[in-house]
Amino acid sequence: MLWLQIVIVAIGLGAIVLLAETLYRHSATNSELTRKIVHIGTGNVILLAWWLQIPAWVGISAAIVASAIALLSYYIPILPGINSVGRKSLGTFFYAVSIGVLIAWFWPINQYQYAAIGILIMAWGDGLAGLIGQNFGKHPYKVWGMNKSWEGSVTMAITSYAVSSLILLAVNGSIWQTWLLPIVIALFATALEAFSKLGIDNLTVPLGSAALGFFLNQLFFLGN
Repeated sequence: MLWLQIVIVAIGLGAIVLLAETLYRHSATNSELTRKIVHIGTGNVILLAWWLQIPAWVGISAAIVASAIALLSYYIPILPGINSVGRKSLGTFFYAVSIGVLIAWFWPINQYQYAAIGILIMAWGDGLAGLIGQNFGKHPYKVWGMNKSWEGSVTMAITSYAVSSLILLAVNGSIWQTWLLPIVIALFATALEAFSKLGIDNLTVPLGSAALGFFLNQLFFLGN
């Protein structure tokens, strides 16, 4: 039943946000870590939506609401554990927008895997790259005045490859494209993450990764 599917997804999202805010308010967990918990956890909801075959209008509506809340939170500290990261960034807003755009694009044509690739690369790739780079980054470099680390970028590339190949493996099976095309997607996603400023990577990485994956699918006739 549709209402039950919506409730399941809503509970999943609410639990992630509640966990992050609880950790922020009642433990020594810093805001950046709680933001990453939400960042990674929220992205996984796309798999739940795919599995439950949530209608596109539900996903788009949820993304619009989340975008509005994220934009409001930019000015009002509604969820300080998620937004107080010591920098001005519309990353959470862009993240919500990208989810809505990808659902609107790929749900109607039954190509759910590309929405999943884009969102999960953003969730896991960018999320882990940030954590690894900040905590273990010993080899820094700068792009347009932004501090990056090779450890973070390598993490982004490896995670993006793993996400892409696992999803394509589940959909297309173990064929050569499943293992080689994700290399291109991963390198492209890593470049987008490195060259994006002010949280715009939360838009460019998922949309760019999904678009490239879909284009490569058409190029090599991997349609389902």
